[in-house]
Amino acid sequence: MIVFRYLSREVLLTLSAVSAVLLVIIMSGRFIKYLAQAAQGVLDPSVLFLIMGFRLPGFLQLILPLGLFLGILLAYGRLYLESEMTVLSATGMSQQRLLAMTLAPAALVALLVAWLSLSLAPQGVAQVQQIISQQDALTEFDTLVPGRFQTLRDGSRVTYTEQLSDDRVNLSGVFISEKRFNQDKTKDRAPSVLVAEKGHQEVQADGNRYLVLENGYRYDGNPGQADYRAIKYDTYGVLLPKPEVSEEVTEREAIPTSELFGQTGLRERAELQWRLSLPLLVFIVTLMAVPLSRVNPRQGRFLKLLPAILLYMAYLTMLISVRGALEKGKLPMALGMWWVHGLFLLIGLGLMYWEPMRLKQAARRAEVTRGQA
Repeated sequence: MIVFRYLSREVLLTLSAVSAVLLVIIMSGRFIKYLAQAAQGVLDPSVLFLIMGFRLPGFLQLILPLGLFLGILLAYGRLYLESEMTVLSATGMSQQRLLAMTLAPAALVALLVAWLSLSLAPQGVAQVQQIISQQDALTEFDTLVPGRFQTLRDGSRVTYTEQLSDDRVNLSGVFISEKRFNQDKTKDRAPSVLVAEKGHQEVQADGNRYLVLENGYRYDGNPGQADYRAIKYDTYGVLLPKPEVSEEVTEREAIPTSELFGQTGLRERAELQWRLSLPLLVFIVTLMAVPLSRVNPRQGRFLKLLPAILLYMAYLTMLISVRGALEKGKLPMALGMWWVHGLFLLIGLGLMYWEPMRLKQAARRAEVTRGQA
């Protein structure tokens, strides 16, 4: 029991450290992407951390199996390097018994991955899609930042204001440049520029929102041409697009797992197999990691690390490729992703029993040689 607790602690501590590093790397890249969208006015900066929080289960369901795989390689590699595994082997610790002890923390990780992939991750994706849908329904004035030029998503309008009230109703020092198109929207007309001392938003009884500008000018056409016009106005109204919030989530990753059972669509069935594959992935990578962690102290602990990582990446890449093939109907759904797990299960068993079988055959050959002598 002492040895079991010691090995489990080593694996779990290394798993936590590796997973934390991988999580920071992946989330940093995704956060930079969302931050760039917020800088462009596509997202409200106040929802960035909310989106990252809802995306966290989706990141963890892929990071934890890799973290466990690397954790076993690094933790047991250190024990082999410091000859602690040699001492354990002398007390009767075989590879099979070591694998049995390692499967206990692996089962905890598999349960956590199953909870993430079957429950939390789909809920998180659904929440993110709902937030993004609500953000798409906002006008440029809902995400406008004072002192910064902001472009509408389709690039048809650029808006600027020097000051903006806290309730986002009153503006001062307003500048709006808007492209104008023909009726068929195939050719640009001369741009229109609006400047005003101040402005405010009004909501009419029919639900339409207007930006009412006061004391300003409207410039139409290109400067220097005959059709150029400059119009002074006291009050000018600009119609703002009406928000349309879509509550329906269409991405298959957001569909609850309970609704995937019984579905006949290829995408839905492939998504269900993917979610069920992730917990199974944990046990198979554990089976591969235990024999791969065995290193010669003279060779160093990192000798097998690169081949092991390549083996894991091949496993995950094949799963992703087969998932895409299932969605397109190129592979039978009955075969599914299970043959990939079966293939790497055989590889894991080969790694586990190849060394003992080789030693037994060498011992038999030695006995035969002594008998002939």
